[in-house]
Amino acid sequence: MDFIGDSLVDGRALRFFAAVDDISRRCAAMEFDLALPVGQVTRVLDEAMATYVKPVRIRTDNGPEFTSKVFDAWAYAHGIQHPFIRPGKPVENAFAESLNGRIRDEFLNQHYFQNVRDACDLRHDWHDDYNEIRPHTALGGLGTEQFIAERRGPSGSTPLRASPTHLPSQAPGSLLSPPSSRNDRTDKGGCLIETLTS
Repeated sequence: MDFIGDSLVDGRALRFFAAVDDISRRCAAMEFDLALPVGQVTRVLDEAMATYVKPVRIRTDNGPEFTSKVFDAWAYAHGIQHPFIRPGKPVENAFAESLNGRIRDEFLNQHYFQNVRDACDLRHDWHDDYNEIRPHTALGGLGTEQFIAERRGPSGSTPLRASPTHLPSQAPGSLLSPPSSRNDRTDKGGCLIETLTS
């Protein structure tokens, strides 16, 4: 998980939050707003966990949102391990950094946003492409949803762990379970970007 900063056309700061699953490369949660306090971040994560599964571990940097008592209490209450990367070592959170780079290059740098609603409206195509269509080299050339579907058990509801030949490491607590429903546009303050994908 990590944050990205951008700005609206009028110069106001735009904050962006994204969470990626280390195994499937699924972008499990994305949120835009002018400010993203920790309460809003935990709400987005609660919605992502209701859609997929609760992760065993969430790795973050040492930013103020993640070092706060509120976030620490939230992680503890959900039984989620919360290791920090070492200061100045973003490579320890490589999947989140990679996703942030793609979002910056392929989405944020391609658009000017008049307001938060404009950013929310424009991101659906990019997000759908990233999660449902785009092949990922680390997944053996499969798209995220295809990778997940191929690793489910015979019933289609129990995910299998990724094979080491497709991924450099396995992260327990992956968000590989199938979503229960689809909710394309959930607005509560900012805009939640399709944490409920099918």
